Formats: sequence, C-alpha cells, structure tokens
Amino acid sequence: MARFDPRGRVNRALLVGVPAYEFTQPGHPFGVPGDLAAVEHNLVGLEAALRAGGVFGEDEIGVFRPRNVDAFDRRLDDAVDEAEGLLLLYFSGHGAVPSTGDELWLLMRAATIVAGTESVFRGAVPWKSVLTVLTRTRAEHVVVVLDCCYAGNASAAWDALDTSQRHRISLLMSVQANNRIDAGDDATPTPFTGELIRLLRADGHGTAVAPVGFKELAERLQAYMSVHHATLREPPEPWEPQSRPAASGTDVLLAAGPADGASAADPGTGGHELHGEDPVTPVTAVTAATDMPSRNRRSPWPFPGRRRPRRTGRRRLTGRARAVAVTAGVLTVLAGLVPAGFLLAGDLLGDGLPCKPPLELRLLTDPDIESTVRKATEVYLVSDANRTGDGCRRSGITVYSAGAADVVAAFHDQSDPWQRPTAEAVNPQRDIGPQPDIWIPATSASAARARPPQEQRSYAELIVDPAPFAYSPLVLAVPQQHAAEGVADRTGGLATLIDALRTRNPKAEVRRPDPEHTDSGLVATIGLYGAGGAGGAGGVNAATAEGRVAQPGPPSPTAGNLLCVLPDDDSVDDRTAALVPEFLMKSGVDCDSTTRDRRMAAYPDDAPGLDLTFVQVRWQEAGRDKAARQDAVERFRAWLTGKGQGTAAGGKGKAGEEIRGGLVEFGKDGFRSAAGEHRPLAPDLTFSEFGALGSLGTLAGPARQAAMAAALKEYREANGPGRVLFLLDSSGSMGDLWEGPGGAPGILKQSLGGLGEQDEYGVWAVAAAPGAPLAHQELLPFGRYRREEAERAIDQRAQVKDVEADPYRALVAALDDMSRRGADDDRPQLIVYITDDEDNNRLTEGGRLDALHAFARDRKVPVVMASLDSGGCDKGKPDAVISEASGGRCLDTRTDLVAGLRNEVARAGTGGEG
Repeated sequence: MARFDPRGRVNRALLVGVPAYEFTQPGHPFGVPGDLAAVEHNLVGLEAALRAGGVFGEDEIGVFRPRNVDAFDRRLDDAVDEAEGLLLLYFSGHGAVPSTGDELWLLMRAATIVAGTESVFRGAVPWKSVLTVLTRTRAEHVVVVLDCCYAGNASAAWDALDTSQRHRISLLMSVQANNRIDAGDDATPTPFTGELIRLLRADGHGTAVAPVGFKELAERLQAYMSVHHATLREPPEPWEPQSRPAASGTDVLLAAGPADGASAADPGTGGHELHGEDPVTPVTAVTAATDMPSRNRRSPWPFPGRRRPRRTGRRRLTGRARAVAVTAGVLTVLAGLVPAGFLLAGDLLGDGLPCKPPLELRLLTDPDIESTVRKATEVYLVSDANRTGDGCRRSGITVYSAGAADVVAAFHDQSDPWQRPTAEAVNPQRDIGPQPDIWIPATSASAARARPPQEQRSYAELIVDPAPFAYSPLVLAVPQQHAAEGVADRTGGLATLIDALRTRNPKAEVRRPDPEHTDSGLVATIGLYGAGGAGGAGGVNAATAEGRVAQPGPPSPTAGNLLCVLPDDDSVDDRTAALVPEFLMKSGVDCDSTTRDRRMAAYPDDAPGLDLTFVQVRWQEAGRDKAARQDAVERFRAWLTGKGQGTAAGGKGKAGEEIRGGLVEFGKDGFRSAAGEHRPLAPDLTFSEFGALGSLGTLAGPARQAAMAAALKEYREANGPGRVLFLLDSSGSMGDLWEGPGGAPGILKQSLGGLGEQDEYGVWAVAAAPGAPLAHQELLPFGRYRREEAERAIDQRAQVKDVEADPYRALVAALDDMSRRGADDDRPQLIVYITDDEDNNRLTEGGRLDALHAFARDRKVPVVMASLDSGGCDKGKPDAVISEASGGRCLDTRTDLVAGLRNEVARAGTGGEG
C-alpha cells in the first residue's frame, strides 16, 4: 500500500501514561486497584525508541503523566493544533468500561470509581471524546496506540466515524474488546509495549534496521502476542491485539533509522536522560513530571520531564494482594476489591468477584443498514437477554460493514483465503475485514447468492434463517415540490414513475447508489431494467436504463450517502429524486436534516425491497469456544428477530402481534414487518411525517437470486467491454512506493479485479531520459488478458528507473491513443495514472496545464489521477484539474485510494469478480 512518510513535516508524539494513582484500594473505598509500575518503563522505552527512529524531531516528542482530565485535555489540544504531518497518541494506564455499556474510559492519576446502579468514573476521559478531538487535527495522519485493558472496545467508536474521518486515523489496540491484560514484571515494560519498543528498535541498540510502518507493526505485534503471550487468563483465551488501519489504505512510516544525537539507552535500564533532573523516588518522579507549566510559553513541546527513577528493589505481591492483578491499562480485580456497579469484564458476581469477560462475536452487514444494526446491537449488549443468572454479560459484538458484491464473492469463492490469505490479489481479510460469526445481508437473495456450489469446497458454512426478520421497500424519494399530488399516483412501475416526474419537471434527474456496494443499489437496478428482474421478458436494454440515472462522476457508494450529498448543491437537490430504501427517509437524514429538500416517497411495484436476513457463519478449523459461540449466536438471533423466550415486548403491531427485542429498534428507524402486508414495526410511528405511506398496496416480492446476479452482470456490461490504459509512474522518486501490495504496481494489480476477460487494457511505464522520443514505454501491450497473466507480466517487467517522468507528454499521448480507439463505438474507456506527483512541475511549466486541460475536455476520456501524495487532489492542484476536465476522478491518500481505484476500474470494465 502507499506509505505516508512524515519526515520533514511538523510532527507530534504525545506519550501519556499513568504509573501511579492518588486513590487506590484498599486504602480508599473508591480508589483504583493499584499502581502500574510497568507504565513508567513504557514511557521511557517508547520515547527512546521514537527518538532513535528518525521520524520525530528532538522537540516533537512529549511525555506526560496527567493528574486530571483538564491537564490531559490541554496537552491533547496542543498536540492536535500543532501537528501537520503525523500525530501519534499513546496511552498506558488504567482503562475501564461501565456496567451499562461498552465505552472505554481512560483513567487519569486522580481518578476514582463511584459505585451505583451505573458506575461513574471521575477523573477519567471517555475514549469517544478523545477520538472526536483527534478528528479535527490538520495532521495528514493520526496513529493511536492504546495499551490498556478493554483497549479493543475503542474500535466501536472508530467504526462509527464517518468514512472521511476514518481515512487518516490508524488505531492499534493491545487486546480484543472486553478483555483484560497482564502488566508483566514491575521492572520492565508491559508485554505489549515491550514488544512494540523492540520492533521499533529492531537491532536492539536503538536503531531500526529497516523502515517500520503501522501495518507491519500491527501484524508483527499480533503474531508475537498470540504466540509468546498466548493466554490472557484462566481458562486460556488467546491474546489478540487489534488494529484499525486508516480507511484510505495508506500506511504510515513510524521508524526510519537513527535520529541525530538520539540516545541508545536500553528501555529496561535506568540510563535514559530526560531533562537533566536528579534521580528521585518513584512517587516523586511521577508527581514532579506532571502538570508542570511549559518552559516554552509559545509551545508545550517538548514536555518537561525528569530522569527516570533509579530502582533499588521490587515488591512482590503475595497472598491476598496477589489477587489484585495490576495490569497495564487495566482495572483487573480478581478478589472483589472494586465496588459493585463497576464493570471489569462483564460486571461482578453476587459474591463480589468479577465476571468472566464475555465472548466476542463479529457481525458483518450491508453498509446501508449498518447504523440500525449497530443501534440494535448496542441495546442487546446491555439488555437482560445478554445476562446470565448472576448478572454477567454473555457476549460482546463488533459490528462492521463491507461492499455487498465483495462479501457475496468472498463467501462464494474466497472462504479459503479469508481464513488464510496467501496472495496479494485475493485477500478478504484486507478488503472486507475479519471472519464474521454473523452476517446480516440486506436481502435474502444475497444470502442465497453467497452459497457456493455443493461440489465446491468451502471453509465457511452459511446457516441462513428460513425467513427474513425486517423489510423496507425501495422508494423513489422525490422533492416535495415535484411530487405527485394523489396517493394513487405514488405507486406504479418505476419507469412510469420516472416518466411522470419528468413530465412535471423536464429537468428532473434520478440517482441511484452504487449497485456493487449495497443491495439497495442492486434492487434499484432490477427495477430500472424492468420486467421484475434483469434479463426478463419485456425488460429494457441495460444501457438505455442506465441513461435514466446518468450523473457526472461516480455514483454514491450507499443510499445514505446519496441522501447526504444531494443537499451539497441546492440546484441539484431540488430537482433530483433518489432511489433509496424507505427507512432512510426516517433515519438517514441526520447529515442535513435542516437543509435538505423535503421528499415524498413514490413506491415502484416492480422493484424489490430489502428483506433483512440473519445468517450464522461457521468456519472450519475454528473449534475454540464452539459451544459457547453457538449459544451466543443463537441467543442474539432470538433477541434480534423478536423470537426469543422472555424477550421483553416493545408494543403491539397494528395486527395485534407483539413487537419484541431487536424489532423494536428496527421499528424506530422506519423498518416494516417482513411478513404479510409489511406493517410498520413501530405502530406509533407516523410515516407521513417523513413523506412515506403507512399502508402499502401490492409491491414486488423479495429479490430473486437469479435476478440480482443478472442485474449485476448487465450493469457491469451495460455498454460492452471496457478499455483501460494504466500509466505507472516509474521514475526514480517512486522507489519508496514500489514494493509489496501497497506499492504502485501492487495497487495497479489490485484494481484489475474490476476487469473481465472481455475487457481490453494495457500498461505504460512513465519515465524517460531527457530527449527520448516518447515519455513512456509499453509495459503490457493493449489487449485482453487473464488476470494472472497480466499480473505475472507486471511483476516481471515493472521497475523503477533512475530518470524523471514527464506526465504532460505521457497524458497527452494516452488521451490521443484512447480517443482513437473509441472513435467508432460507445464502449466505456478510462485512463489511470498512478504517481507520487514528484514530477508535477513538468505539468505546470510554460502553460502546459492549461493546454492539457483543454485537450482533456476535447478528447472526453475520463482520467483517474491516483496520487500517492496526501494532498494531490487539493483544489487547484494539477491532479484535480486534469481529472475534473476529463470527467474522471482524483484519488489521493486522504481517501481510500485502493478501494476507490478498484471501483473506478470496475465501472469501466465488466467485472471479473463477484
């Protein structure tokens, strides 16, 4: 992947640790379990490693041991405001989770725990607020490392961020959600941070022997901890650090080699100098190094510190004291020393002992329904349905989403590499996420499509519920001023509804979300192609149907995103109807609820709706906790679908049926019953308030498996096989961005998944010596290829050359070549230029950019500029100018460049996958 190199930028590393606490048990009734001596070693060793790493300057690393929340907030604000390149935040200290939820809290030195029906953490910072503050930084990349119990609980807040906010924030967590960890030896760093330090100082002498990025660091930590610190507690359970790489797909350099004058002190010795203070006792050191005013009034960097205290001995815990497992970032109480109401791992038992941490499940869903699924899951986690007779929580659940077509393809054909990735090209763990225990697709047809043929070996068994549990019809959401007046005129065939809209307003437009990313986009495509399904008798030509929803640029990835981006341009919003699921007219309006045009729903009777279906996923060779996992999944299924015994009812439907469990939450978001007449799940909800109809007439039945597969195929082939010309910047400056799946050739190869064997494509290497007749060399001749064949040729021929690139001459030649190839047909065409922008001065000299702008507008071949620089697509930059002029798209590392490029290529091609 592309890697951001922050060297030479204004960077900040804020290392926060709390080695000692003012209020501890048993001396203070509301105190924390104990001090964390290992945290001091974490701070000293990590600071030394970062100074030796060559990424952060001498004055860019701050070590801080905050007494209270205000002090922490001030330091965090300073770091957020000042960082422009890389902002790194590290925390090690007590972490806690309340008894009524899963949100992670970080406890400062003066923290106390107040018991009650709901535990209260005074002097603690909610992780969610920390993450919110981090999103406002100007820094190009943010890395957060949490070494604390329940660190994995931080992932939920990261998952809930907008996609744009996740693009530049990478999160590394020392343990999976709802789990405690061990601090190890008092005289050394904690196990997780100790290995982190070792990996950053790979030669053992304070110098990284090779560049270290976030992705590699996370993978090596996960591998090491699972082997060398395999269990968290008794009974044994694997220790599995978690990570959330930035959604842009961009890695970030964390260590590059020795910094000038860096200390090579070993983190386990007492030899690291901070600011020349005399040795002091441990308690004095912790106190003196906190909350001190900065010596530099203009900037708090570097933070004032003290010489690391000299240790004369180590107190060993014995007897009852040993029952307090003082862990790094850990409130781990094994002998009932924390008041009732404070959750250590799922609450306390009746005798005061802590519960066993709950089993963690993974739930994969469709992007359009992720928000509602997440809300329902959060309610379940704190409900009585998820409690044992002793009041302990049974399970935790991590919710995430991925593109619908990619998920179907992964279950159908890629379950083996999903378990054990073996190649760069096919890696569902990278492209989708971890192996789920539960999958909730937005249509039952997707569940059917995902099942592999019986004769094909599969490593994932899909156990599909026989009936869906919730329903939402597809609607044409029309601006109110252009909506039909009579209720009867708000139903009919989709083509009829669109024609009637354009009769009322000839300038009206219709948009639909990406059919490859969400099921809502694909069922809309079935309606557009007509006859109740793609390929049916009486259906319209796919190319003609696509003309009804043509728009500048790519379609919105989700229906929710479509409703949010329309208000960005008032002139578009007030004349554009959107094909979206009905429930989003109720729950998908938070982004612009005060500015968007009010919309009225029209109901096409030939477009299927969403029928949400519960699917359990069982993986081969995954026998650990098999019985407990099965029980947890079955209990959640029963609650979510409203079928569980003892599940509290949330009211009665209009037909008198009881609405229970998760169906109550789906009802609040505007979903309907999946059975019969599709009555609202929330009987008291007034659908007319958000422009919908409460009672529906006859609508299309659920989408058929064959219809969805045919619609996706016809969408990809709507205008015939595509043509794509890839330009690969091969100049000398690309050397650091070349190797591996994230290098420029690797990114190109990943995008080939969107091309089928009928598509034509070629690759040019853009680099040439001065005076050369051409600015490029043909790396892969234009033609049709099997993907493996093309990748093999790229691997053999692509190489960096010690010359510069001339992007102006290369792009002019590419535009001229592609316009000639497409002169006699309407096949989709695309030019892709992957570059680091180092030679963009060749685009701007002597009026070249203006000339290229005019040439691109004239040739009308879309150009995707894929910049491996984080600011390549800033307004006015050459990449942005060229892509806009050509009708293409600009991608840089502030966005999800790899996924974005793969999607753009897939739109031009016929799609070889899924």
